[in-house]
Amino acid sequence: MAEVEAAGSGAGGSPEAGTGTSSSGGWRRPHGPLQRYYGPSAAEAAEAAPDPADINGPHFDPEVFLTKVRSECPLGQLLAREAALGREIRALDSDMQTLLYENYNKFISATDTIRKMKVDFRRMEAEMDDLAANMAAISTSSARVSAALQDRHRRGAQLAGVQALLRKLQSLVEVPGRLRRWAAPGAEPARALRCYARARAVLRHYRHLPSFRAIEDESHAIMADLAQRLRARLRDDTLDPKELTECVEMLLQLEEPPEELCEEFLSHAGARLEAELAALEAELPAADPSGTAATPPPASDILDFVDRGSSAFVGNLCLLAASYRSLFEGRPGAGDGRLEAFAATLTTRYFELLERRLALERGLGDTSLLVRALDRFHRRLRALLELLPAAGAEAGAALVARAARERVDRYLRALQTFFLGCLGDVRQALAAPRPPGKEGPGLPDLLATLASSVLGQLKAVLAYVQLFTAKDVAFASLPYFKGEFCVEAVREGLVVAFVRWLCRTARGFADGPAERGAPAAPPALLLLLARLCLDYEATTISYILTLTDEQFPPQDTGPAVTPGPALCAEARGAAQRLLDHYVQVQGAAVAQMLRKSVETRDWLGTVEPRNVRAVMKRVVEDITAIDVQVGQLFEEGVRRAQSSDSSRRAFSVYSSSRAPGRYAPSYTPSAPMDTHLLSNIQKLFSERIDIFSPVEFNKVSVLTGIIKISLKTLLECVRLRTLGRFGLQQVQVDGHYLQLYLWRFAADERVVQGLLDEVAASAAHRCLDPVPMEHSVVELICERG
Repeated sequence: MAEVEAAGSGAGGSPEAGTGTSSSGGWRRPHGPLQRYYGPSAAEAAEAAPDPADINGPHFDPEVFLTKVRSECPLGQLLAREAALGREIRALDSDMQTLLYENYNKFISATDTIRKMKVDFRRMEAEMDDLAANMAAISTSSARVSAALQDRHRRGAQLAGVQALLRKLQSLVEVPGRLRRWAAPGAEPARALRCYARARAVLRHYRHLPSFRAIEDESHAIMADLAQRLRARLRDDTLDPKELTECVEMLLQLEEPPEELCEEFLSHAGARLEAELAALEAELPAADPSGTAATPPPASDILDFVDRGSSAFVGNLCLLAASYRSLFEGRPGAGDGRLEAFAATLTTRYFELLERRLALERGLGDTSLLVRALDRFHRRLRALLELLPAAGAEAGAALVARAARERVDRYLRALQTFFLGCLGDVRQALAAPRPPGKEGPGLPDLLATLASSVLGQLKAVLAYVQLFTAKDVAFASLPYFKGEFCVEAVREGLVVAFVRWLCRTARGFADGPAERGAPAAPPALLLLLARLCLDYEATTISYILTLTDEQFPPQDTGPAVTPGPALCAEARGAAQRLLDHYVQVQGAAVAQMLRKSVETRDWLGTVEPRNVRAVMKRVVEDITAIDVQVGQLFEEGVRRAQSSDSSRRAFSVYSSSRAPGRYAPSYTPSAPMDTHLLSNIQKLFSERIDIFSPVEFNKVSVLTGIIKISLKTLLECVRLRTLGRFGLQQVQVDGHYLQLYLWRFAADERVVQGLLDEVAASAAHRCLDPVPMEHSVVELICERG
């Protein structure tokens, strides 16, 4: 039994064979044998590997199955397997009978249905045969109808051709009448030309026929008459450019000679453009060869003038150039450069008129108006150059550049005039009388006002000039305005030129105002201009140049520019010259007082001195006033260390601060030559005093220079006089008084002491009775004075 069960569940067996029909409730899959009989589904068969020994597989091979079973199973299993297969066969037969019994009625109905379908199919085949026969008959009829339609279409086309030919013949017959109607004066000549152009080729082709030749001759006569009228109209001066173009175009369609029409076209266009130029010239004043007559102001501004010239002359010239190109381009005898020469002559004259109008802009006016006018001129000229490249591109660009450079030059002259006006205001403020108790503006205020006004005006001028290089201006893209204008015109021609002119003008007040026929400048003005030039050297020049380079950036490969240090050196030189001249003027003024006081006094017959002379007090007052004046604009400066008794030092006609004090008591009037010899020996070992050496830019140096000039003048005047005893004593008193007050203004008190010592020595040398006054008496008189 175990072997039978093993055989029932072995390879190639089925589940039903192993389990059978159990009375204990086992399950049986429906139609299992049928499924095994008919085989697995297509999906299962595709998934399973082909096995010829699988009795239920689609690739089952009985020989392979039997060979495998005989070789693998013993006899008992073979017997069991045989019994199982028998049971499966009986079960399958039973299932087939059951299936047949259950579906017998359906099989019978399906057989009847198939029989009926065969009958219907035969009937449909007969009907299809009849339909095919009918379709063949219809196709034959359609072919006959198509042939008839094609024949009718061919006959219709022939008829249409005949009708079209008849219409053409009719239109050819009507051509002379139409031409006569449309070519009549005041009618539609353009329509007549179109009609004649359509009929001309046909008439020429069939002109060998008499009827066609008659039509052609009549049409030609009508168009010849039209051509004569068009030529007469072409000579009408009232034609505008559009009418002129239409007239010439119609004559060209009539096959008139292009060369003659080109001449007449340019002649008529030239006359009209000459009239427009004459209208522009009429707005300009007549030229005065002598230049003595006053030029009246223009009737309109520059923008209106350019607008009229651009819209009238340049616009019509562009229109005529375009019309000339469209009419005569490629025609024989009309493309030999006539248009270029014609346009170049007219544009040259237009540029001359515009140049004359720009020359009338003598004032500054509104720079934005000038820039807009030049921009509009340049834009219209650029449109003309697109049509006529040789119509004066360089001349137009040069005209714009000259106008811009001329405006910059006028701004330079305006800045110079403004500066001179400011100087006039300063001089007036310095010379204006002051009411008692009321002070005028001080030098610092005047300097600040002058410097700020000039700098503000220069910045305003740069802002106006910058309009020429604005981004929305067309001519700003020209190479001139990107390089040369920024460097040569603005930086060098305006800013650098103005700074140099300012330095020269300021220096001119010191180099010789009398040569220019102008009055001498007041000393305060010299001092103020010196401070102004010094400030320019310190900060203003670098600021102006930096501002100019920012607003008008120079190109790396552009022309060379003036370096800032060179301008600063010029300004410093002007300041030095002005300050030196100020010292000379103030020193000369004090020296003049001293010279007159010496020359107008009788030094031999004077009385014994009891007071300091008034002129010495005036000298001290003037030096004090100069000290206050210079201190308003310049720093104090450095003084040499002063001795403790400078104001109390003894002043004697026989001793000096440079000589040891022990020499003074040894002098007696009986030995004057020894004293003079001692004085000369002392001069050999003393420091030489340079009277006219350049001064430094500080108050102490300026006052020292003035004091040196004053005392040197006093020395030379005393040397030329002959003195008595009391005259010598008066010089002694005056010298001591000056020593008491002047040493504090000088950079080195030894300069004052040395010059006063020389004055005293000269007075003693020129004295007939050299008896000095006691020092105590001199001090008493000076203190009392």
